[in-house]
Amino acid sequence: MFDTMTLTKIVGGICGTLLILLLVKWAGTSIYSMGGGHGDHAQAYVIETGEEEAAPAEEVVEVAFADVLAAADAGKGEKVFNKCKACHKLDGSNGTGPFLNGIIDRAVGGIDGFGYSAGMAGLGGDWNVDLLNDFLAKPKDIIPDTKMSFSGLKKIEDRANLIAYLATVN
Repeated sequence: MFDTMTLTKIVGGICGTLLILLLVKWAGTSIYSMGGGHGDHAQAYVIETGEEEAAPAEEVVEVAFADVLAAADAGKGEKVFNKCKACHKLDGSNGTGPFLNGIIDRAVGGIDGFGYSAGMAGLGGDWNVDLLNDFLAKPKDIIPDTKMSFSGLKKIEDRANLIAYLATVN
């Protein structure tokens, strides 16, 4: 068994060894550093080839919503609807939000007795697939004073799948 003094010497020796290793590493990086410090590694020299290296521009392909909707999966849309269930129902009764069964081609703000925001009530028109797509992407962009706190569905496929699902629920 070790006495207290022996144990103190062993711990002190280990700490001292680690301190020496840390100082050697610091000295080595200071002596052989090529950059401006703090881990920056600058290139020592540049060889001019006469050609500019341009990063290839990523081509962003805009996909028409109608094409995505044509390939939509209502089964996946039912799973996306789980994000809506907290406020919306599909049984013809209102929750925090209005019921969504039969929403396609229904008048915007058209459920009698539901307390819509002024922006929603005054929007006019019907909920077609294009308006639903735009609204579901970012509701506050379409109706700034909407009471709906949902930030939106970023993926176009999620919106298309949800709309395909809602079209099947009447």
